[in-house]
Amino acid sequence: MSALLIVCAAFVLFTAAYRFYAKRLERLWQVDPKRATPAYTKYDSVDYIPSKNWLLLFGHQFASISGAGPIIGPVIAVALWGWLPALIWIVFGTIFIGGVHDFGSLITSVREGGSSVADIAQHVISRRAKIIFSLFVWLALILVIAVFAWLCADTFVKEPKIVLPSLGLIPVAMLVGYLLYNLRANTILVTIFGLLALAGLILLGNALPIGGSLTIWLIVLFVYCFFASILPVNILLQPRDYLSSFLLFFGVGIGYIGLFLLKPVITMPCYQGWSSGEGYLWPALFVTVACGAVSGFHALISSGTTSKQLANERQAKKIGYGGMVMEAVVAVLAILATAIIFKNKGDLRLALKTDGPISIFGQGYGVITGSILGGRGYFIAITILNALILTTLDSATRISRYITEELFKIKNRYYSTLIIITFGFSLAISGKWNKIWPAFGASNQLVAALALFVLTCWLFLKKKPLKFTLWPALFMAVTTVTSLIFQLIRYFRQKDLVLFLISLILIILAAFMVYEVIKTISRRR
Repeated sequence: MSALLIVCAAFVLFTAAYRFYAKRLERLWQVDPKRATPAYTKYDSVDYIPSKNWLLLFGHQFASISGAGPIIGPVIAVALWGWLPALIWIVFGTIFIGGVHDFGSLITSVREGGSSVADIAQHVISRRAKIIFSLFVWLALILVIAVFAWLCADTFVKEPKIVLPSLGLIPVAMLVGYLLYNLRANTILVTIFGLLALAGLILLGNALPIGGSLTIWLIVLFVYCFFASILPVNILLQPRDYLSSFLLFFGVGIGYIGLFLLKPVITMPCYQGWSSGEGYLWPALFVTVACGAVSGFHALISSGTTSKQLANERQAKKIGYGGMVMEAVVAVLAILATAIIFKNKGDLRLALKTDGPISIFGQGYGVITGSILGGRGYFIAITILNALILTTLDSATRISRYITEELFKIKNRYYSTLIIITFGFSLAISGKWNKIWPAFGASNQLVAALALFVLTCWLFLKKKPLKFTLWPALFMAVTTVTSLIFQLIRYFRQKDLVLFLISLILIILAAFMVYEVIKTISRRR
């Protein structure tokens, strides 16, 4: 099967979806560019700050939602079930579920004064629904922080050359933020400066590798997360994510150019069977490919940080739906990189256990970009991936801080962040990322289902059609609850008490939330 044929088919579908389906969603939410956004009406110089340019905010959104999710999930799915099921889910899941979820969460939050999805649940469903949703999200975010912190630290240990560019980007981003917002310097010139500094860090890192143990890097990462959570959003979070997005654009662009030059033929079987060691294709694949098709974490970013920085409602489609489509483009590249490496690896399921998903992607990316980057493709792929993992970490910590303050009535942002850091570090230091990933995937997808239910209730109150959000919500709810039940049985057999209890709590909270939604809609009808 020609890889280029797959790329062309996916791009045509994504383009048509953005052009027509996303336009239909704009009409459904009645996007009005003249309506003032919360970034202006609730400006506070810490969280509510209008983005200087829509590209800045797109960079923040894209880098935050991408992270390692659209790469690790698809790599695992291809190795376990084959490339075709993963590809179908990523393309159609993005168009009809993920894009609707991200755009809807963003524009609905903007209409509700920048409120989070959990806060909106209180307005459109009930106070109890908000508490249940917040607890669910809080637990899911702890899993996100633990998984990605461990992955980042482990990559630092295995590839010490990427430490300097990954951590050196932090002071560079702070300088870029200062130039843009304090000195009001030209955006293009500042961007060029930031990217040149980043390129210099990558070259320097290649010459000066920095070693360290897993524990040391975890401590460093959680210290960074603490400051990323408490500092004003335009000082560190937004400019760092903005610069990281260019890394991703560069990596994805070179990857697709490499594909067109290489013109590879995929010899890997498109389908590897219904069952695998990690579960059945349904529901396991749909929670394994978390961020590539739909992700509850995106709703938290869209309604947690992005909605507070949106300068104009007209930008919502570009940033919300467009950001999700771009992430799917990354996921398609991950699928092809994994399928192509099959020639060298043979048994990808075995390679998944020995090399890990990040290494598999890096090797496949190295093959694809060999004619352009020579032997540096693997190093560049790992550098880009780790930079994106850091964007997920800082955004997740900041959103967790919001929820902790709302849920537990803690007004001090230092204390609330410290609580998140403590729980996340405790789980990450256990080193059970491969066991935590399925729980993260299921909880993440269930957050997406619950967010879609909240959007459905909001549209219901506005007397709008419900089919765009209700059917995706039902599909995601049934799929993820089924997956959690399978996981619950597995953790019980493995006597893993921590993950068993987490899965059980998530199922109970989801059941209560769905009950609240059904009761609310029935009563109001």
